[in-house]
This record gives sequence, structure tokens and C-alpha cells, in this order.
Amino acid sequence: MRIGLQIPRFTYPGSRSIPAVLKDVVQTADAGGFYSVWVMDHLFQIAVNGPPEMDMLEGYAALSYFAALTEKVKLGTLVTGVIYRYPGVLAKTATTLDVLCGGRSYFGIGAGWFEREATGLGVPFPPIKTRFEQLEETLQIVRQMWSDNDGAYTGKHFKLAETLCYPQPASKPHPPIMVGGGGERKTLRLVAQYADACNLIDHIGMPEIGRKFDVLKRHCERLGRPYEQIEKTILGRALPDQTSADIIARCQTAAKLGAQHMIFNFQNVETIKPLEMFAREVIPAVAAL
Repeated sequence: MRIGLQIPRFTYPGSRSIPAVLKDVVQTADAGGFYSVWVMDHLFQIAVNGPPEMDMLEGYAALSYFAALTEKVKLGTLVTGVIYRYPGVLAKTATTLDVLCGGRSYFGIGAGWFEREATGLGVPFPPIKTRFEQLEETLQIVRQMWSDNDGAYTGKHFKLAETLCYPQPASKPHPPIMVGGGGERKTLRLVAQYADACNLIDHIGMPEIGRKFDVLKRHCERLGRPYEQIEKTILGRALPDQTSADIIARCQTAAKLGAQHMIFNFQNVETIKPLEMFAREVIPAVAAL
């Protein structure tokens, strides 16, 4: 079982600056055996974490900062909303991160959902049907740009005259593509058809996660895709009153369902203490799951 860290908040108590706190956090995770570090791709803070006026960093700029501070951890957005960047520009941005971090990136993407931040900053926010069509075309474009095919791409929503992308990613054949979300008709079908990893959120409950994995497996069977090729990841929150035994038990349950990568966020990550506890007690205990 791999253990990852998500950093969803950038408002910290005390006088320490955001860059200083983040440097301590990501370097502690890197040294402590965390497999991955993630940020949300949001422009306003989301309600589960606080009011929209709370500090929020742009995802790829934050990851580029992390890339310079770390040596081992994988880096990614959990996940990028397809509406925020033109697909060719997004592919180039993701490629740049992967080159600069030496092939340590994931490419996380989804249909997007936070209408307030989109309309607030003037980003078009089409209906959900259109966003899923754009998501599928973006997945096709990214895969083409990360191939030997430099030719044109013509879709319903996007048209690219040339899909040039040089340098190519350091990851081979390309950064693992993660599609976030658990929609059973569209999202999990896109995972089966295009992605290397999926991500579900554990607040829906482990039994429901197991059922979603079964749906994904059926999509894979229909498409002729080996289910085992897809990395199953779960995002959860480690609360201050939870012990290492509680976290280990969650990981054990998830592993029995087929999950291979648990990603946690913490309410008090800036104290560094939960990261040290995970490094000391959780990561070694779940490594063999």
C-alpha cells in the first residue's frame, strides 16, 4: 500500500509564511516515505475546507515549487478541472512539470464542478454533458501529444492544427493519467478507456468504494482492458483524534477491496506531527498490504 499526502489548505495559524510552511511539509513527506504529494486544482477554497476567501494557490505553480524542494515523492493535482485550461496548453503545462521533476508527476484530471470559482473568474462553465465531452477529448489530445503523432486533432469541442510537445515527458511512456470521480456511466468508463489510475473519496464508505471498483472492472471487461493495469487510489482525511491503529485499519480494509494507494489530508499538517506519526507508524505498517 502506497501512502500519499494531499494539501488542500494554505491558510496556517501563526506568523510563518506559506512558502516556509509548505517547504517543511513537503520535505518532511519526502524524507518520511510518503509516495506522493497532491494539491487540489482550485482557484477559490472549497466549502468543505472553509470560505472561498481562504488562501488558495494555483495547482501547477505550487507543484513546480514542490518539485524543486523534493527528490522522491510523486506530484500531482487531485484533480485538474478540464474547463480551466485549453487542452494543448494543459498538456504542455503537465509535461513541463514532469520534465522539471524528473518524471515524478501524475496527470490528474476530471470534469470540474465548482461553478462559483469558474464564473467568478470568467471561466466558461458549460453543462455537465459538455464538460464530460470536453474531458474525453482532452484525454485523447493529451495521449496524442505524448506520442509520436504530431498531427492535427479534430473533435467536437477542440481543434488543434499541430499536437507538438517537445520535450516529451520524462515519465515513460508518459505521466500516469488519473481520472478523478466515481460516476458509473461516464467517469469510470473514461478511467477504463484512457486512464492509468482512478481516485475515489472515502467519505462514501468502503462498501460503496468496493462497489465502484466492481463497476470499473465491468467497464474494463467490456473494453478489453486489464483491470489490474489501473491503479486504484482513495482520498481520505486523517482526523487529529484518530490513532495510527485507526488509520492502519482503514488501509487494510481498502487493500482488501483492491486499493493500492491511500492519500490523506490533515487538519494540522503545518505542525508536521501527523506526518512524523505516519512516517514512523503507518507507512511501515502498511507497506506490505
